[in-house]
Formats: sequence, C-alpha cells, structure tokens
Amino acid sequence: MRVREWDPRSASAAEIHSLVEMVNAVMAADLPDDPPWRDVQVRDYLAETMPGERRITWIAEDDRVPEGEGQIYAHVNILLLGDIGVLEIVVRPELRRRGLGRQLVAMAARRAYLEGFSSIGVEAIGGTSAIGFYEALGFEREYVETRSVLNLDAVDWSALSAMANGISPGYRIEYHPGGPPEWLLEAYAHAKAEAQHDDDDLDLAPRSSDPQRLRDSLDTLHKRGLKPYIVLAMHEATGAVAGLTEVVVPAQHPERADQYDTIVVREHRGYGIDRAIKARMLFELRAAEPGLRQVQTWNAQHNESMLKVNAELGYQSDRDWFEYIADVSQLVQSLEPTD
Repeated sequence: MRVREWDPRSASAAEIHSLVEMVNAVMAADLPDDPPWRDVQVRDYLAETMPGERRITWIAEDDRVPEGEGQIYAHVNILLLGDIGVLEIVVRPELRRRGLGRQLVAMAARRAYLEGFSSIGVEAIGGTSAIGFYEALGFEREYVETRSVLNLDAVDWSALSAMANGISPGYRIEYHPGGPPEWLLEAYAHAKAEAQHDDDDLDLAPRSSDPQRLRDSLDTLHKRGLKPYIVLAMHEATGAVAGLTEVVVPAQHPERADQYDTIVVREHRGYGIDRAIKARMLFELRAAEPGLRQVQTWNAQHNESMLKVNAELGYQSDRDWFEYIADVSQLVQSLEPTD
C-alpha cells in the first residue's frame, strides 16, 4: 500500500470514481440508511475552500500499479482554518484495525504541527468504530449533538401549512433560493453574528458573520456543488432580519438535504418565527427539488426549543455526533513510532 499527498484538482477521473466507490463502501457500513454519493462535482467538493483556508489531502492506494491507476483504500484531509485543523479520515471497512488510520492521523498531525497549528478537531459518528478509535488516540470529547432526519413522504402538509402561516403580525417571510440578495447581506450577517454568542461547539465549520465572509461562503458553496436555499423572517417595522433558516442540497447526494443554521434573533423570539420559517422552507424545497426525499439536521442536546420544533415538523432522532479535540504537539509525540 502506498500513501501519498493528493490534489483532487489534478486527479484523474478514475481516481475520483474510486474515491466515491470507497466513500460509499464506508457509508454502507457506518450509515446504511444514508443515500450513496454520486460522482457529481466531487472534485469541486474536495478542492474548493474559503479564502484564507487550506485543505491538505492524502490517499492510500494500491501500490502494485502506477500512481493514480489503482484502487483508493483510504482518504485523509486536514482543513486548516483559524487556529484549528479539522481532520477527516475515511478508511475502507475491510482495512480497519490494521494501523492504517493511526498512520494517517500521525501524518496529518505532523503536517498541522509544521504549519503552526496547536489543535486538531474531528467529528465522529455515534455507533461507529470512530468513537473508540479517536478516544484511544487521546482525543477528548468536547461537544455532542443529535442528528434528526425528516422523510418528506411522511410530512403532514396540512399541519405544516398552519405552522407556515403561524407567524405573528408585524413579520413577513421571504424566500431566497441561491442565497440572500446583496442588499440583505449586512442585515443577514448581523443576525448570524448575534447567534454566534449562543454556541459552545468547536467551530469546525465557522459561521459566516460578516458581509464579505458571507459572500465568500455562498460563492464557495456554489463552487462545491452545494445549492443553498434561504427563508427569512423580516421585521417589517425595522427591516431587520428577525430569523433565518438555511438548507443546502448537495449535488453529491441530492436525495438528502442538509439543514444549516436556523436562527431567531433574541429580541424576536416568542412570535412563532422558528416554526414558520422551517415549515415554509419545506414547501419551497418540495417545489424546487422534486427528487429530494429527506432533510437532515443537527442540534445540540440542550437546545430543547429547536428539538421540539423539529419534532413537530416530523423529524425523527437518528444518532449522536461527537466533536473531539486534541493538542497537536501531544498527538504528534504519542504517535511517533517506537523502536
């Protein structure tokens, strides 16, 4: 087996196809109810990053044939952003527990150390071998959230209509496919900035909370094949964004959409905004994405109000997701090979 640094921009079509096949093998083992990936804009998904961020990638492949012509057995990348490196490792199920994952973590940790980063964060899916793997390496659990999945075929659309129209007077709902318009970016970013203070996770995917970063974020989403849909609640008296909800439909698995932020600005809470905007979003998705079957969302376990709203919409709790963190220098030292 050969491990080498890998650039998806210059990878062959065969390499991209092999990577997708490996990801789907892992999904079948770890998340058997999730839809498989399609070989659509995968190169863009892997290559594009926000300005100021970098992603470094390695693959493990069959070394019996020339580079780029064999099967990909594992994929690791580390996204360097802010003051943390975000790690992602995918290893074919039949090759686990052979030391390959440990070797890949050591390689990524050494690179993060050389790049001057002090911490590495990683997400691990509950009920999979990743939990024991990262904890055995010394990663410490920092944050837990629950994934819930909504099957659109099971939605009570008449009840949903009542929710969508249940917002208090003085607010109106707006729908913006593709992202908020330019004239709304400042107010939109202001709403997101206020909500940042309510979070206590690791910021493995930082929220865009200023207008330019928001522009860059939307541009990056589109380049990666991720189609955003936005529903806003506008406070009519002030023109402020009182609430927002974001859903992204990935080209790589368009049957299942990803819920991003849902935010209600503190002074506008208690007016039915959260239910109304999320219900309206589902109607818009049904019209815009006829192939969509499910929407998945993640919520902190202490966020009882949003968990209640999701349950009313028809979401079913699926499994827990964990965020871990490790000190880079300690990780490098502990993973150094011994004689």
